[in-house]
Amino acid sequence: MKFKLMYLMLAALLMAGTPAMADSQEEMMNQFIDQLMAKMTVEEKIGQLNLMPAQTITTGAEKDSPLLKLAAEGKLGAILNMKGYKDILEAQEMAVKKSRLGIPLLMGLDVIHGYETIFPIPLAQSCSWDLEAIEQGARIAAKEATADGICWAFSPMVDIALDARWGRIAEGNGEDPWLGSRIAEAMVRGLQGNFGKENMMACVKHYALYGAAEAGRDYNTVDMSHVRMYNQFFPPYEAAAKAGAGSFMSSFNVVDCVPATANEWLLTDVLRKQWQWNGFVTTDYGSIGEIIKHGLGDLQQASAMSLKAGTDMDMCAEGFINTLAQSLKEGKVTMLDIDTACRRVLEAKYKLGLFDDPYRFLDPRRRASDILTPAHRQAARDMAAKTFVLLKNDGKLLPLKKQGKIALIGPMADSRINLSGTWAPTAVPDKYITLKEAMEQALKGKAELNCAQGCNFTNDQTLQIAGGFYHQTPFGDAAKLKQEAIAIAQEADVIVCAMGEEAEMSGECSSRASLEIFDAQKELLEELLKLGKPIVLLIFAGRPTVMTWEQAHIPAILNVWFGGSEAGDAICDIIFGDKVPSGKLTVSMPQTTGQEPLYYNQLPTGRPVGEGMDSFAKFSSNYLDVRNDPLYPFGYGLSYTTFNYSDISLNGRTASVTVTNTGDYEGDEIVQLYIHDVAASISRPVKELKGFQRIHLKKGESQEVKFEITDDLLKFYNAHLDYVLEPGDFEVMIGPDSSLKNMKKTVLTIK
Repeated sequence: MKFKLMYLMLAALLMAGTPAMADSQEEMMNQFIDQLMAKMTVEEKIGQLNLMPAQTITTGAEKDSPLLKLAAEGKLGAILNMKGYKDILEAQEMAVKKSRLGIPLLMGLDVIHGYETIFPIPLAQSCSWDLEAIEQGARIAAKEATADGICWAFSPMVDIALDARWGRIAEGNGEDPWLGSRIAEAMVRGLQGNFGKENMMACVKHYALYGAAEAGRDYNTVDMSHVRMYNQFFPPYEAAAKAGAGSFMSSFNVVDCVPATANEWLLTDVLRKQWQWNGFVTTDYGSIGEIIKHGLGDLQQASAMSLKAGTDMDMCAEGFINTLAQSLKEGKVTMLDIDTACRRVLEAKYKLGLFDDPYRFLDPRRRASDILTPAHRQAARDMAAKTFVLLKNDGKLLPLKKQGKIALIGPMADSRINLSGTWAPTAVPDKYITLKEAMEQALKGKAELNCAQGCNFTNDQTLQIAGGFYHQTPFGDAAKLKQEAIAIAQEADVIVCAMGEEAEMSGECSSRASLEIFDAQKELLEELLKLGKPIVLLIFAGRPTVMTWEQAHIPAILNVWFGGSEAGDAICDIIFGDKVPSGKLTVSMPQTTGQEPLYYNQLPTGRPVGEGMDSFAKFSSNYLDVRNDPLYPFGYGLSYTTFNYSDISLNGRTASVTVTNTGDYEGDEIVQLYIHDVAASISRPVKELKGFQRIHLKKGESQEVKFEITDDLLKFYNAHLDYVLEPGDFEVMIGPDSSLKNMKKTVLTIK
């Protein structure tokens, strides 16, 4: 190929120690790109900034498709949403062999929680609190995607989300900035590795503050102080940037009333200057065009603003490709603006090795050997089991014995298309088994399983269709469905209810004004309770669900989120006791939707109500009709065993507790460290997660767990946005979740 000889000559010069080339790998890259850009026309440079969606590529007349034509003319830098080795190969060949300079394309895709082996949705993964497993899942996703020609993942999403009404809470890591930062780092490591043939470039999204949409309504306004941005919302983005993420994606929302895509303070001052990040920025889908609707001018103006602010690639708005040349002539942008963006895109391609070999991710042998392998599926199954959160288990109903008659009832009982959850565009549901099929395998020869759908997801057919979107579930005869369920339930020894959301009832543009279990499912639960049989409720969801009634009436509740391609087997692993649940919530689950946004690390008020307050307090910050506390707090999750915590021992900056397994099973416990700055120059949260350790204890076993409290764990951004450690007292709290009643506490004084 045109660039391979140049690329290899520069590499040889570097290895030989030539003084002009020996300073660094970066110098070699700069030399290569300088030589390439010297050959490029303005049109070709702008072409590198153009990202367009895939079209079906076939033989014959479609060879003249607009997408391939752009590639051949050097007017295309990247393609998104193209899946399939043959199509990707054809598009890449068009760019490499037909365009004047043969610059290869980036191939991007939403590889959010797996490729064909689908891992649990990101929110669920965060509830595993297992950074190694999360990194492994990202590494497997990258291995599979690159085996099919994809080299750029629009992942991880690291937006902090405090309002469960927002559907895209499913794609993130919950409400905590410290945990979110650690997961962001793990995801970047897993996806990118050392940019080998099984690694892909990460694209951190959505920068910034997208998860703070007012009222939890997607694409809505965002407005907050800079102090809050830096302390609560920016940390995961910064962590991902400093972990070396190759690209960022700007968000749809405004920041300080300026759309993020055109916000110079956000994209240049913070991201590039303050955080010293040097990757490239792409927009989200069509967001340059949406700047017009925000009221900041026409497409030419929006495009020029975005480029000058620090946006490097235009996803699908066609603003850069159609207006930047004219803006250059009119002085609205400079050649330096275009060159800077073009260089950043070319650097990404260089780092991925595309100039050395534009087909390095197009090996047909890998397509056959590296996708949906038994090892990958086992890793996804193991991960899924770690994400399930046991919310209630009265009378030790779980684990179930593999005996007698079991009734499996609910709209998720035998659903194949919904198991993977939202944002799984590369899933192959026909290759996955349903919960019913998994239970039949687990119980074969030991117990009788009967299954019925029981009800629709909701009584509102229009809502069910809207919520189904990509994954429509047929709307059935409600009376007949209920009759079938009651019939098998009457004969059963135990009832397992598989209920909750359809996959697309959470995710993008899936905001909900009510977080309760849908009416049809609630009505069926009420009827089943009348039978007097023990009931296990499995909740499938991409967000916190309001389960106040269920908590009061259902003996066992297991939140299984959307567990991915291996969810059926993983659920069986837990409910039949082959594995012990260990998941812990990374979101606060409300008593009622009206509490949203609800999060544990809130600021104190001047008229506080104590945690655990059981009655209304006049002239204090509380509700007339419900108490302030969540139904289930951040960090909460039960096990089949129990754990005891000793008091905290503080030795200098080291805080330690001894945790003992006091129950009947061996199991994992997630020991959590929280800190509260008692008196500071600004109001500080009532508690903040600053560490955790996942430990495994056998029955009766004890382990000392130590946390080193570093300066960085105590620092915050003050009113002047200085990152400071202020002397004073810090409450140190260690426990199984964020509720004060379950924590051990001591005080650390910093002088």
